[in-house]
Amino acid sequence: MKPLLEIRNVSLSYHTVSGETKALSNISFDLMPGEFLAVVGPSGCGKSTLLNLICGMLPAEEGTILMNGIPPSPGDPRIGYMLQKDHLLEWRSIYRNILLGLEIRKEKTPEKLAYIEKMLDTYGLDKFRTARPSQLSGGMRQRAALIRTLSLKPELLLLDEPFSALDYQTRLNVSDDIGRILKKEQKTAILVTHDISEAISMADRVIILS
Repeated sequence: MKPLLEIRNVSLSYHTVSGETKALSNISFDLMPGEFLAVVGPSGCGKSTLLNLICGMLPAEEGTILMNGIPPSPGDPRIGYMLQKDHLLEWRSIYRNILLGLEIRKEKTPEKLAYIEKMLDTYGLDKFRTARPSQLSGGMRQRAALIRTLSLKPELLLLDEPFSALDYQTRLNVSDDIGRILKKEQKTAILVTHDISEAISMADRVIILS
């Protein structure tokens, strides 16, 4: 089986008037289809920078990043990105928030709409479809944000500390919940976190950045 994602000797520095800050140095790893990888490290070690490189938002200064042999580009439809905040729009219902990505890409096909209906029912959000984001708990909002991302059928899902805004008990419940969803949907994913216990409980493999 070939890797879905190949990262070879990737380095990046941030340049300012005051000097150069090395964000990542000589990073290499493969990610196999269906694998859940966690990237762990303290704040400022380059975890989010790595995700931005993988999705094509930043160009690497050195090294190569290939997804199925092709470099990713900004807005690459093969990649879904779930950020720390859910970014649900208060003036749209939960259902219309979930539809947003499909509307932007003009991909509201019967197949993808049926997929959304199935996920709403399976993951307990169907009866909240007309609710506003402010009427939902933090955990339910994150579940809605995940369904919005999965509705685009990405081959690779990037998760940038998506539970960091939640209280500890909710965080445990939601991380278990989302971990089960990703395994059930057989998604290839990279989770960035500073919580080693979260990484170990959710991921198949853990990479530690110093």
